Amino acid sequence: MQSEESKQITTRFFEALYALKARGVIRGKQTFTARYGINRWNLNAVEKGQGTQNSVQLAWLVYLIADYGVSAEWLMAGRGEMFVATKSLKKQKIPTTKK
Repeated sequence: MQSEESKQITTRFFEALYALKARGVIRGKQTFTARYGINRWNLNAVEKGQGTQNSVQLAWLVYLIADYGVSAEWLMAGRGEMFVATKSLKKQKIPTTKK
């Protein structure tokens, strides 16, 4: 069973992902999953609250923080702004992580 805090972090993760899409930084979930070698079906299952894994993986949070300027404090605790003010959110080429 997922804790309330984990549910909120998962909600904020998808909120940030869709904000990046709306800003044109990524094309969508498929772009994000392909870039980091994430199984897209697993990501979709997490979003829908289905399957055995019902919360985001820590690595997924790190990708948003390190590569897209999402605020760790906002993502983890829900405090402050979604994006770090100093991070440019223009379309950027992020190297594909090979696993």
